[in-house]
Amino acid sequence: MKLATYKDGSRDGQLVVVSRDLTRAHFATGIATRLQQVLDDWNYMAPQLQQLYEALNRGQVRHAFDFDPRLCAAPLPRAFQLAWATRPSPVRPEAEPDAPAPLRLELCAGDALLGPRDVAEFASDGWDLDAEAGIAVVTGDIAAGTPALEALEGVRLLTLMSRWRLRALDASDAGFSPPPALGPVAVTPDELGTAWEAGRLRADLQLTWNQRRLARCNAAEALPWHFGQALARLAHTRMLQAGSVVGCAAQAEVAGASFSVQTLRAHEPASGDAPTGGWLRHGDRLRLELLDARGQAPLGAIEQAVAISRG
Repeated sequence: MKLATYKDGSRDGQLVVVSRDLTRAHFATGIATRLQQVLDDWNYMAPQLQQLYEALNRGQVRHAFDFDPRLCAAPLPRAFQLAWATRPSPVRPEAEPDAPAPLRLELCAGDALLGPRDVAEFASDGWDLDAEAGIAVVTGDIAAGTPALEALEGVRLLTLMSRWRLRALDASDAGFSPPPALGPVAVTPDELGTAWEAGRLRADLQLTWNQRRLARCNAAEALPWHFGQALARLAHTRMLQAGSVVGCAAQAEVAGASFSVQTLRAHEPASGDAPTGGWLRHGDRLRLELLDARGQAPLGAIEQAVAISRG
């Protein structure tokens, strides 16, 4: 099934069920009002939402309406825990060719996650603004010490995730990291069919900057780890509570580099009208989506504009 959260003036929004083709929606009010409720009582509420989802896809619900991503908050507007898996910097040479890719987990601000169409606002253009792209999972409870393959059983939903980075401040204090943005819908793994296998997504992740495609690559290859590895790493010493969000940063073809706007622009072929490199600026627009074998975007898209205060 596919779930979203509509803005309603509250901190946690209103839970809606969205059709498979992302065209129709229905409020889940009779079952739950917000996603965290569902995650807390998944075994009881998820089957009810699944029934509503199936009826919505058949056109058998009376009060369905057109789904509008512009009205969406993040599917989970406030996360108890938010982590971002990325390569350590600098990347150390691996001892063996088949050794697992090094994984670094960074805790991020999860108290006010951005929606898929929210303007990303920043107070200074001297912070070297960049954005990293990836996929995130939303979990149920995962016990401390759970191994990687078992941790995958705790994955409840998947969504897009775009993390804003202030590169000028990262070195001195990672706590300056702004809240990331999540995609318009969060979907259960079964919705992705064979594209979801062993904790990896075999579909194309595409990042566009100012209507120019910077990169498109298979997410299974761009994410160096499967999600079970990232979840097990986070749960190594403590239990993960239902509603934890763990994102994995895609890696660019440049060795050890993140799938970020600045990295991708820096390696673009030079041309007269498109200078390479440079940080994001006021008015820039980013679009992130996951494209399946038919060219459809089952997770919708994150489309954000950058706004930087000049005062």
